[in-house]
Amino acid sequence: MCGIGCVVTLCSQHAICDFNEDILCCLRRRGPDSSQQLIKTASDLSYECLFSGHVLHLRGLMTPQPLEDANNNIFLWNGEIFNGVRVGDLENDTEVMFRHLALCSSEADILSLFSSLRGPWSFIYYQASRHSLWFGRDYFGRRSLLWQFNNEVDSAFCLTSVSVYSKSGNQWQEVPACGIFKIDLKACATTKSLSLTLFPWKYSCTEIAVDKIFVNVLDQVSKQLPNHIPLVMNELKLCLRAPVIPLNKAVSEASGECPGTNISNVIHMVSVETLQGLLAEEHKKKLVHQFIDVLNEAVKRRVLSLFRGEDQKTREVPSMSHRKAHVAVLFSGGIDSMVIAALADKHVPLGEPIDLLNVAFMIKEQAKQKRTAKNHTNQEVQLDLLCPQESCKDLDGKPGVDLSCFDVPDRITGRAGLKELEAINPSRTWNFVEINVTLEELKKMRQQCINHLIYPLDTVLDDSIGCAIWFASRGEGFISNHGELKPYKSPAKVVLTGMGADEQLAGYSRHRVCFKKYGLEGLKKELEMELDRISSRNLGRDDRIIGDHGKEARFPFLDEDVVSFLNSLPISEKADLTLPRGIGEKLILRLAGMEVGLTASTVLPKRAVQFGSRIAKLESNSEKASDTCSRLKLFS
Repeated sequence: MCGIGCVVTLCSQHAICDFNEDILCCLRRRGPDSSQQLIKTASDLSYECLFSGHVLHLRGLMTPQPLEDANNNIFLWNGEIFNGVRVGDLENDTEVMFRHLALCSSEADILSLFSSLRGPWSFIYYQASRHSLWFGRDYFGRRSLLWQFNNEVDSAFCLTSVSVYSKSGNQWQEVPACGIFKIDLKACATTKSLSLTLFPWKYSCTEIAVDKIFVNVLDQVSKQLPNHIPLVMNELKLCLRAPVIPLNKAVSEASGECPGTNISNVIHMVSVETLQGLLAEEHKKKLVHQFIDVLNEAVKRRVLSLFRGEDQKTREVPSMSHRKAHVAVLFSGGIDSMVIAALADKHVPLGEPIDLLNVAFMIKEQAKQKRTAKNHTNQEVQLDLLCPQESCKDLDGKPGVDLSCFDVPDRITGRAGLKELEAINPSRTWNFVEINVTLEELKKMRQQCINHLIYPLDTVLDDSIGCAIWFASRGEGFISNHGELKPYKSPAKVVLTGMGADEQLAGYSRHRVCFKKYGLEGLKKELEMELDRISSRNLGRDDRIIGDHGKEARFPFLDEDVVSFLNSLPISEKADLTLPRGIGEKLILRLAGMEVGLTASTVLPKRAVQFGSRIAKLESNSEKASDTCSRLKLFS
């Protein structure tokens, strides 16, 4: 993973502007292993480009960026090639991509190359022979890329992985993950004005006319651009091939089309036995195993595409002194993170620990008292029984600190999940990292850096999720050693996250509401919209947040093969919202969990990270998730 950036100026009278020091600092945090800058000047054409590359070394030989070849082409790459283009075990995928790009002799060749890639990416490519600047993000937008257009027509245009909040009129925005963009620098320098050409994504099997695709995407993106920046379709109407198949929109008559029917009247208990009963169907079990196979491969790619040293190909137990974690999981003990951890265990070398990062925000005293006094619902009682509360005295990392104030729901289910994983593989070292965040530290770190990483997003929901993921992925907390908590900081550079499971498998409460109102037809439309907007709602933000620690986010549920498999299934095979919470949502994943050896965690209902970690409502009880968050705007 890397931090990449580029500044373009179209006026030779203006000295090229550098990134301000705050942005450079953010880029260096993403890429702590190498930092370089390169200026490309075309004085006869009156344009200049500054390229800035900051590398986190994860694969092959260390490869500083920007890369420049003998033909003066320049390449910045923030991505991982997991499939589609061969990358040898000792090769660096940045160099492999650059070699392939240098062989491209036409726009169609470049689009064919990027269409073949499987994995997350954003890039900036200067094609010297044609004075062209290419840039973009992968189909799902799993890597961040922001742009900024100066109000002065002949001045700077900027791209960067991460920025800082600015009070000036030239705001940063996320580059839409709707295709690849190209700037003809020669033409723009001549007219002294910037113009963008778009090459959009298109399903290879779609019946929608190319002209309609262009009209829809151009209209959508143009609304986000300043008035003086025209966006045009490429002359040959070329498109990128989408790396996944379209969503199966089939709705069978027998699959709960009528929201009025509710099997929960028949099934009174949310139990493991219910899932076992469903697995007795041969067809269902076959689909579940197909899903496990494709998800297992996705996890395998993400835990093995990582430099571990000379013995990285062996699964032998290394000496004690070398036992450090290379892979961590954002871990709540819920079904998403449990399945990812269980599958990672199959491929991470046997002597290597896996870090389970579990974040909790201090419960307010009045909320803690209320929680202690109230009668739990049946489900809450189930959660408490999953993992009996350990003595706070035994768990104290520091004298006089009562850690029961961090016993949030995700901590309780996380401890229970740890026991399930230890039962699956007792020989694995599972580092359950208890990450405890006070209100004071939350305010301090938000003001210091988290607000810049969430930017340009700005809602209460972005604040809650962004802060929770930042503290979790930092990996600073405590692990238990013979009943005593000891300070620990996760050294893992790869962080696996369950993002994408809820969006594809009807995991959110809004999906159940939609189903009750509009049936499967309404749910189908809602799920189709979820993946369409995941780049702008979640993934750019999460990449900026996790990357700030010099770590790389990897998303197994958004592996192209996983998404295509799930898209191929009717919705009723993935989720059955006629069944109660804890069973019906993400049904195929719960069944997969059963088949890989999980137990009680397979019937835990979905709980969003902001509620499970208790960051939601910590500072204000009157906010809505969609409100603009005033705390993100507290700048001097």
